Order: sequence, then structure tokens, then C-alpha cells
Amino acid sequence: MIRQSGHPAIAYGTTPAIVPTASRLLRRAAGGAGALIGAAALLAGTAGTAHAADADEGLLKQAIGGPDGLTITGGVRARVEGIDGQFRPKTAEDDVMFSLKTTLAVDYDGGPFRIGGELWDARAYGEHDNSSAGTTEVNAMELVQAYVGLDFKTGAKGEARLTAGRFTMNIGSRRLIARQQFRNSTNAYTGVNFVWKGGNGDQLIALWSMPQQRLPDDPDGIHDNKVVWDRENTDLQLWGAHFTKAGVMGGVMEFYGFGLDERDSAEVLTKNRHLFTPGMRFYRKPKAGKLDYDVEGAYQFGSTRLTTAATDLKDVQVSAYLIHAEAGTTFTGGWQPRLALEFDLASGDKAGSKTYNRFDTLYGARRFEYGPTGLYGPVGRSNLLSGGARIEAKPDKKSDVMFMYRALWLASRTDSFSSTSVKDASGQSGNFAGNQFEARYRRTLVPNVLHFDTGVAYLAKGHFLKDAPNAPQTGDTKYGYFDMYFDF
Repeated sequence: MIRQSGHPAIAYGTTPAIVPTASRLLRRAAGGAGALIGAAALLAGTAGTAHAADADEGLLKQAIGGPDGLTITGGVRARVEGIDGQFRPKTAEDDVMFSLKTTLAVDYDGGPFRIGGELWDARAYGEHDNSSAGTTEVNAMELVQAYVGLDFKTGAKGEARLTAGRFTMNIGSRRLIARQQFRNSTNAYTGVNFVWKGGNGDQLIALWSMPQQRLPDDPDGIHDNKVVWDRENTDLQLWGAHFTKAGVMGGVMEFYGFGLDERDSAEVLTKNRHLFTPGMRFYRKPKAGKLDYDVEGAYQFGSTRLTTAATDLKDVQVSAYLIHAEAGTTFTGGWQPRLALEFDLASGDKAGSKTYNRFDTLYGARRFEYGPTGLYGPVGRSNLLSGGARIEAKPDKKSDVMFMYRALWLASRTDSFSSTSVKDASGQSGNFAGNQFEARYRRTLVPNVLHFDTGVAYLAKGHFLKDAPNAPQTGDTKYGYFDMYFDF
């Protein structure tokens, strides 16, 4: 829960118009990075047998050895992605980008003390000057983790971990606090994290942290992959607790409360958010021959300002909410297909309301629920009403496939739709945003060493995304990506 060293699933898919551009980009962008990927693939092919002998240790740990308690893991992920028919205002109508994510994590468990760190290098090449790429794609040479820890027993079967320093976190459903997997850069935090686990599966997480604010955040610094140390201070704080109770309603129950406090600083102007988000979740994991479910609701209150302008000094009360409901079943035999129906509602701001109603997803991840992010990513947990269906299957032990459809509406027709920045303050453009289709295929080439994931997404724009005052007239959105992962 404190550290996740694995690498995300990968995705591929290119529309015909994108393929030639992507090929040229791969040949010319990041010459050194291309050599690194080639060497990684060669090493994977020659070291696959040795790695299989001890799957618990990475290739690097096997190569250099080291004392018991030392864990060394890392990986390189190369991605080519392209988009056509942009949905964002004032952004490149079509774009192609080659990105690299390289990670190296070291942890030494001396029992009961731990010390560790992780270097995360996220870079992007070839995107347009007016690309949507930002700090979610570029965060070069950043020490996202640097921590010390203490592990100890609590009673006969309980155990606890206390971690201080820089760290990443996955908490609960990952809808509010997550370590990114698909995204090129990740959320990380500086502070204190306490995790207790009981022998019966119960768990308590408590934290106080200062979220790391990724730098550089200016267009020139991002396009140049400039190395700048991320910033954290008490002007931005995230705190709270999360409790998991096993064996409830045939599944698991979670309840939590997270606080976020921010204020203007000499470097950054903010909305001065002071939010508290309590919530509850019930879920049962998918299992062949069984019904599974995932139901989560959260309410958000506090105060915020409507803009980041230095002249905006008015605090507005917040009243927002999030609802997710999902039910699925996994069939036995064959490919073990799982069919699931999904529903999401995240409030949007309403014109004339005395409170601010747009839900803030804090530091959550969204790829696993709403489709690819990167150059794509129109759907997020704000001003969203959506229903859809997903089918997943495993053709063999080394691969899986997924198809998904979502219908998209605005929860409030006077607020910007989800993560698109498209808005009609008059509400006259309606509330239907469109239909989203997605397909993904993943396959392991060398167990624990080399795998890829490929996918496409298509957004058939509805009335709102076509006719809102600032909606770009670019036609339907087509997106594809191809990722190759090498773990060591």
C-alpha cells in the first residue's frame, strides 16, 4: 500500500492517419532512448530463462546480488500515442507523441527498520507546441520516493508500518488517492503514512502529507524535458484516514475521510481549497462463477474560490458528490469472460447556486475506469453522468482483451464537461456529450520481464461537444496508443 514497484498495463492503437507520423517519430525522437529500449529488449530475450528461475527477484537484483532484505526493481516503458479530432479548446487538432517512463526503486528491509527510494524519469518527445501534454506527461529525473520506515507487530496477528519521507500511495478504490500506472508521471507525497493490518483482513491507513507539485509546469520547460526538483510545502496539505473491514455482505466495506488544504504562495496562486471528503464503499472482487460488485459514494464539503486570480478573495461553500456503481459476472470455462454494467455520477457546478458543486477527485487515477489518458482523457470525475458496459476476457494465460462502451452526459449543463474544458454557461447546448468506445489488448512476451498493451478509443461527439461556444470544430475524436514494457 505504501510502495508499488510494478508497472502499468500497456495500450496500443493507431488510426491510419497516425501510423506514418508515428513511424517517423520513433526513428528520430530520443536517439539515446531508442538505444535504451533496444538494449532492454535484447536483454529480456537473453535473460528470460535466468529470470524464470527466480521470479521473485528482478533482473537487476539477480545481476548485482546484494544482502537479504534488499529489493531492487525498475522498468522502462516506451509509448507512441496519437490523437485526431481534438475535443479540447485551443489545443492541437491532431497530435503524436513518443514518451518514455523509466523507474528505479531500491528498498532495504533490515527488520524492523526500512529505508528506500525511487527515481522516476518521465519524458515526452515530438508533441506539437500547442499540445495538451503537461506535467502529467513530463517529470524528468524526479526522486518521487525517499523514505525511512519502521515495521512492528501489533498483537498476535496484527502488523503495522510507519513510513516517513517521500512516498507514493494507492488507497482503496484509487478514485481519490492513487499512484499512477498508465500515466507517464505519478502523484507522490511528502509526510507520514501509517498502515495497520489485522489478521482477519481489516486495515487502517492514516496519513498527513504535502503533495509534490510537479515541475517544470511552464510550456517551454515541459517541451524541453527540463529537470526541476518538484516542490512541496505546507501551502498544500493532504490528510485523512481509510478503514477496511473484511467479511461484510459477502465482500469488503471501506469508509474514509480525506482533507485537502491549500493557500496561495509566492510561487503559486490557488483556489484556496479547504475540502473534506468522507465516503463509503462496498465491493466484492471478480471471481469465476460469482457475481461481483463495486458501489462507492462520497460527499465533499468545505470552501473554495472560483478562480486563482490574486484579486479573488471570496470563499464559496462547497457541496459536491460522487457515486459509482458497478455489477459484473465472470463466466466459467474457456476465456472466462467477465461482463459488467457501470454507472457514474459526479456533480457539476450549477448556475445560480449559492454553493460550489463541482466534485474534486483529489489525487485519484481514472484510466482503469474511463479509458486512456495521456493525449486523450476526456472523461473524469467531475460534472459527469455516464452509464456503460464492459466485457473482458482471457484468450490464454499470457493475454487479455477488453471492450468498453460509455454514454456520456453532463450532470450540470452550465458547467464544463468533465475533463474537456468545453463549457456553455447559458446551458443552451444541452447535456449530451457523446458516446465513447474503447478496445484494449495486452500480452506478456517474457514472464515478469517484457509485455505490451495496445488500445484504441473513439469519441463520437454529441450535441454539447459539437455546439458549445468554445467546442473545437474538429469532428469525432480518434485516439490510439502502443506501449512496450521492460521490467528489471
